[in-house]
Amino acid sequence: MRHRFVPSSSYVSEGLAKWETLRDEMMYRNRWFLDVTIDEARLRQLLDLLLAPELPEQWFRARIRTDDETFTIDKMGPPPKRRASHGRANPAGIPYLYLGSLPDTAASEVRPHTGEVACVAEFFVPNIRAVDLRHPRKLVSPFILSDASEIGQLRADIPFLERLGEELTRPVLPQGAAIDYIPSQYLCEFIKRSGFDGVIYRSSVSEGFNLALFDPGKAAGGNVSLYNVVKVSVDVKKA
Repeated sequence: MRHRFVPSSSYVSEGLAKWETLRDEMMYRNRWFLDVTIDEARLRQLLDLLLAPELPEQWFRARIRTDDETFTIDKMGPPPKRRASHGRANPAGIPYLYLGSLPDTAASEVRPHTGEVACVAEFFVPNIRAVDLRHPRKLVSPFILSDASEIGQLRADIPFLERLGEELTRPVLPQGAAIDYIPSQYLCEFIKRSGFDGVIYRSSVSEGFNLALFDPGKAAGGNVSLYNVVKVSVDVKKA
């Protein structure tokens, strides 16, 4: 008789609990010299399992047109260092290139208003190594491991990876962005230091997904097209 495989409950991930503690410290107590540490070696192992497969080469970036000026491709990249404010992935002063998988993804990310016109530029990004944090549970397969203990530990660590993906996806209000973006900036800095070119994450405002490219020089600009913002919808529920 066949029996379903049930992983042992003895495997516990410390990553999730330590991440929550580290997150709280870097946001509200210490910024540069942290008392809490996570297992960096283990985190690097887990990130290696999330290498994004078969990424598209064509990506998009949007800016809202102002004063009837259509931005040329040289003005569609990241801002200069001194003008780069804090973002979901980048600390202030360190510009990354944020790209969307579709034109409407890129346009949605700049939070347009109905009636505005978006300049949407093509960017081509070939042959990069990026961490994919969209759906860790779908991407990480235990069958790539041969040791039963490794499989059990990986299963225990998946909620930790899903939590890291949430850091890059959850909506952040502009007035709190300077603080709320710190954990995702820390995570992206760790990913960059681990030898990756960028990170893939879900969009919180569209059906597509996004790429934060650490080195904008790895992207080649293409054509710029105009898109009319026909409708912006709002979905609410009672608090």
